[in-house]
Amino acid sequence: MSKQIFCPKCQSENYVKSGIVKDRQRYTCKSCKYHFTVQKEGKKVDNYYVTKALQLYLEGVSYREIERILGVSHVSVMNWVKQYIKVRPNIQEYHPTYKIFKHQEFIDFVQDQSHLKGAGMMLTELGDKYMLIKWERFKNR
Repeated sequence: MSKQIFCPKCQSENYVKSGIVKDRQRYTCKSCKYHFTVQKEGKKVDNYYVTKALQLYLEGVSYREIERILGVSHVSVMNWVKQYIKVRPNIQEYHPTYKIFKHQEFIDFVQDQSHLKGAGMMLTELGDKYMLIKWERFKNR
C-alpha cells in the first residue's frame, strides 16, 4: 500500500509527476501549481518550543535572546511570529529582564522576599530549568 501524497501548500491530492530532482520524484500540484517532493521530511520543531518562543516574544524578549534561551533560530522565531500574527504592544515604561534557574536556585531566589517586590513576574518551564521574567518600570530621570 502506498503512502497518500498531498500538496504541502494547499493539501490537494490533485498532482502530476514532474521529473526527478536529486534522485527524488518531483510533483506539480494541479490546483496551485506548486512543485514539491515527498521523500524527504523537513526538520520539524516541537510545538512546545513554538509556543514558548511566542510567549517570550509577547513578554518583550528579543528574537536573539529567544534563540539563546530555547536553542532555536531567531529567524524561525520571526517566521512563527509572522505565521501566527502575534504583535506585542509597544509599551516603553516597562523593561523585561529574565533569569534562568535550576530547581534549587529558583527556590532560593523566591525565599528572598526582596526579589518579589516592586515588579511583575512570570515563571515558565524550560525543560529541566525555569525562566523567571521580571518587569520593572523605568524610573523617571
